[in-house]
Amino acid sequence: QVQLVESGGGSVQPGGSLRLSCVASRSIFSFKYVAWYRQAPGQERDLVAGMTAGGTTRYADSVKGRFAISRDVRNTMYLQMNDLKVEDTAVYYCNVIVNDAVKYWGQGIQVTVSS
Repeated sequence: QVQLVESGGGSVQPGGSLRLSCVASRSIFSFKYVAWYRQAPGQERDLVAGMTAGGTTRYADSVKGRFAISRDVRNTMYLQMNDLKVEDTAVYYCNVIVNDAVKYWGQGIQVTVSS
């Protein structure tokens, strides 16, 4: 079992920045893949950014150049969000894949962008 705890969400004006953190209960390097998803009201949960164990990253087109996924050397992954837009408002979830059959989700954290 893996526990994931997110932090760093909140409210910000358009153009602002936030950094989300996700602390895992074991080494972040033990996972095959780590990612951030988001879900806006009435919409599906979509991939925002992901990173392989080898460090290859992938981003949704809507956040390229504004968001960055990273990890530290222990058990934390991050999502740096810059130039936030109203349409970035959503609940953000961290996700880790242990193998093809096992994945875990964080509890979700609200990000609200409004003027």
